[in-house]
Amino acid sequence: MSRTAAFTSSWELREVALSRAEYELILTRLDREPNRLELGMLGVLWSEHCSYKTSKSLLRGLPSRGLRVLQGPGENAGAVDVGDGWACVFKVESHNHPSAIEPYQGAATGVGGILRDVIAMGARPLALLDSLRFGPLPESRQHFEGVVAGIGGYGNCMGIPTVGGEIYFDECYAGNPLANAMCMGVVRSKELMLARAEGTGSRLLLAGARTGSDGIHGASFASLELDADADERRPAVQVGNPFLEKCLLEACQELRGMGEVVAVQDLGAAGLTSSVAECAGRAKAGARIDVTRVPRRETGMSPYEVMLSESQERMLIVVRPGGEARVAKVFAKWDLEAAVIGDVTDDGQLTVTEGDSVVARLPVQLLTEGAPERKPRSQARAEQATILNLDRLLSEPEDVGGVLVRLLGSPNLCSRLPVYRRYDTMNGAATIIPPGGDAAMVRINGTRIGLALTLDGNGRYCQLDPYTGAQIAVCEAARNIVATGAIPIGVTDCLNFANPDRPQIYWELEQAVAGIAAACESLELPVVSGNVSLYNESEQSGAIQPTPVIGMVGVISDYRRRLTAGLQQAGDFVLLIGQTRSDLGGSEYLKVMFGQVSGPPPALDLAREMAVQGFIREAHETELLHSAHDVAEGGMLVALAESCLLGDLGVRCPALVGEGGLRLDLACFSESQSRFLISAPPRAMPNLQTLARSHRVEITLLGLAGGSELEFEGQIRLSLNELRQAWAGGLEKALQSTRE
Repeated sequence: MSRTAAFTSSWELREVALSRAEYELILTRLDREPNRLELGMLGVLWSEHCSYKTSKSLLRGLPSRGLRVLQGPGENAGAVDVGDGWACVFKVESHNHPSAIEPYQGAATGVGGILRDVIAMGARPLALLDSLRFGPLPESRQHFEGVVAGIGGYGNCMGIPTVGGEIYFDECYAGNPLANAMCMGVVRSKELMLARAEGTGSRLLLAGARTGSDGIHGASFASLELDADADERRPAVQVGNPFLEKCLLEACQELRGMGEVVAVQDLGAAGLTSSVAECAGRAKAGARIDVTRVPRRETGMSPYEVMLSESQERMLIVVRPGGEARVAKVFAKWDLEAAVIGDVTDDGQLTVTEGDSVVARLPVQLLTEGAPERKPRSQARAEQATILNLDRLLSEPEDVGGVLVRLLGSPNLCSRLPVYRRYDTMNGAATIIPPGGDAAMVRINGTRIGLALTLDGNGRYCQLDPYTGAQIAVCEAARNIVATGAIPIGVTDCLNFANPDRPQIYWELEQAVAGIAAACESLELPVVSGNVSLYNESEQSGAIQPTPVIGMVGVISDYRRRLTAGLQQAGDFVLLIGQTRSDLGGSEYLKVMFGQVSGPPPALDLAREMAVQGFIREAHETELLHSAHDVAEGGMLVALAESCLLGDLGVRCPALVGEGGLRLDLACFSESQSRFLISAPPRAMPNLQTLARSHRVEITLLGLAGGSELEFEGQIRLSLNELRQAWAGGLEKALQSTRE
């Protein structure tokens, strides 16, 4: 029998997400056939989800260093210095495929997993955010309601507030929704923990939930397209228990500073296999595990099931010899089991035994770094149209106010309050800017430090131009942070793409990563953590739009000086900062009113972006501003309506005249970048004008805050009640149509 005869079935290789070429490489490197367990272990760690074999070479181009960076990519999460001896730990992850077939549990366990990533760094989670994409409503109601319920159910039970995020609806996500979850926590910098299994003889403790047979091949499942057989992968979706994870969180908090504890590692994708291999690999060590010592909730589990199970709420604790009893006592206090399942070795091998029998033995480096990097063929898409012929495509609307009402009530622009109500946004008493504006903000209790948080992306822009679209995602996230008065200091990204084996999809990935890198370098923002999710497509709706999502953290030294998006005082000047141009490509106006997605996305000038953000920051530092709001999807008029509604204060403006002869609808709904709406007292106007000249940015007086209407003389006159009715009821209206 030839050495390849044991595993020649295409079905067997697909089950572990390995190609024929990868299997042949394994044979060469091992110089023998792997047994079934070894093949399964290699399959999960060589999967796209774990190894990043297609994206790794691109990700090296992202800037990851900076004066504030305490931990960059390569650990459970990234960490940055936020002052006064505190570190902010944060990361974003995807749980897309599980959420497609089991929306509630897929989203819930995605939240649980990202929480454990932050907990493993020694941090206490302070906030959650989520970036969600669904097909149109009402058809995608099951996905929408299941994912929202799963996020709220897990986060609320954990006592961690969900403070922000985004939701978009588009046909391309109908069969493959996106569920990206971000978590941020804080820890004293000196207590930051790294997951490195150092010290030969150190003991490996498995703590938390007992191991079951759920989630097996979850990492492999996440590395394949959703097809007609996707429903058969339902057992690969894990089941969460947030109450148990709350106990796990509190127990892990008590481990900080204990001299017996060497490292803490989350058990996420690929379960014991990845946690032990990665922890040992970072320390250039080996490990030995006896699967009979692993506490189980099912009888008759095989070593294969134990090693590949992705049962939730589990942590691997590396403990110095002799410290096992003290660490186990901490977990017992929280009614959690902690069992010694093995130890750290110096042979560089991951050895799995079942009692006295060796059932698998593989080099750690082969598992963690052995997956061959892939470089699929890249081919640019056919060039997009560079100019929108407005006269041919669009007729200028007679009722701009009516367009505003329609846009405010559209699913992508309406209020997310019906969703936020499902979440406890104030849990922990740290939230000081709740969801609904630009960025959220939480405080570090006992200090005046405020941490601003946002999660942003626009797949439609990236569909038209992935390089520019990805840059816009970074810049919009930064504008959201700056609008609160905070300084952006760090980035985490989640790259959601379709099948990279198709040349145009891989080109989209290349372009998007390059765009993120260019924007982050210009804004001096390090990317300290992140996630790549590929093969996001389905037979139902095809490939998703390229959807890079940017999570960002900012810091303000005194949260009492924070800004919000709502207008604050009657009599304030309301001003537009930045230039409005003919930027309708990929806009909500074009999609909602004309059903079109065409043209180039909005142009972006990074030097202009830096100048506008610099103006806002200096205006805030010199106490000239009462509010600030980023102008984003929907354009200036939508942003102005939002500021009025958030502040419950109207605005009166003279007739709007577009710069350079722009049509009125462009002046109102163009999505030109690098713009803010601000409000300020009249006495601040001379200083603001001087500051605008020094930064070389445009400043335009729109009108005066006051009253209960949004009015542009002779053009628009709408009551706030009318605007609020459309804005607040948009989601419910879309969902209600299924009940009629």
